[in-house]
Amino acid sequence: MRPPVKCELRDGRWLTCPGDLARSGRQYEHIKDSAEQRGESTKRAEEIAARTVNKERARSGEAKTASRTSKQDISSSRRGGLRSHSGPGGPTYEQLYSEARRRNIKGRSSMNKAQLARALGR
Repeated sequence: MRPPVKCELRDGRWLTCPGDLARSGRQYEHIKDSAEQRGESTKRAEEIAARTVNKERARSGEAKTASRTSKQDISSSRRGGLRSHSGPGGPTYEQLYSEARRRNIKGRSSMNKAQLARALGR
């Protein structure tokens, strides 16, 4: 294992990242961007990304402590691949509405969630 090096995640905060300098930072940004695209607030997206990256670091032995679930559960990257696009109710009404607005679908303001989904072809 290579010695730890410092890499900046964002906003001037520093994290000790052993191994690949940019891996944790790229993973953090990717997860954060994905959460924001799903409609999460920036603060919530950052929290999700930080937890996921920290869990991966704990699983690989890079963290000082690791919870039982971080060691026993399947990896978050694998779990995300298995469980993606199968949320409890799919996209929210607000997400569907904003997509309908981007596509300039007529009558969108009077549609409910199911109607918006149909109009968008989902």
